[in-house]
Amino acid sequence: MSDLPSELKYASSHEWARLESDGTVVVGITDHAQEALGDIVYIELPEMGAAVDAGAEVAVVESVKAASDIYSPITGEVVEINPALEDEPETVNSSPYADGWLFRVKVSGTEELEEMMDADGYQAAVDES
Repeated sequence: MSDLPSELKYASSHEWARLESDGTVVVGITDHAQEALGDIVYIELPEMGAAVDAGAEVAVVESVKAASDIYSPITGEVVEINPALEDEPETVNSSPYADGWLFRVKVSGTEELEEMMDADGYQAAVDES
């Protein structure tokens, strides 16, 4: 498995979250998740303005192997989706922590982020599974 960015927080359902300086949170799936899925061919992203709850299904990633639900690691409102993924969903395979982000959420607080795993905790959880 590749190095996990230490500035991110991780969910047991294999999503990552990054708190931005403007208070929004960018969400994507981990390298482990994209590797398990295989070649991604389609992504159904949440609607702009949609209210999302931590732990709720918000998107679907389809690969040549399977379709997988994506869960929001945080509660808030979707304020941006990654438009590049509509034409190039495989970007998630090649750049899961940078260009392959999925959506951005405006949050009212960061408490849920603090409850998520750090890189070491996520790596340990993956190693146990």
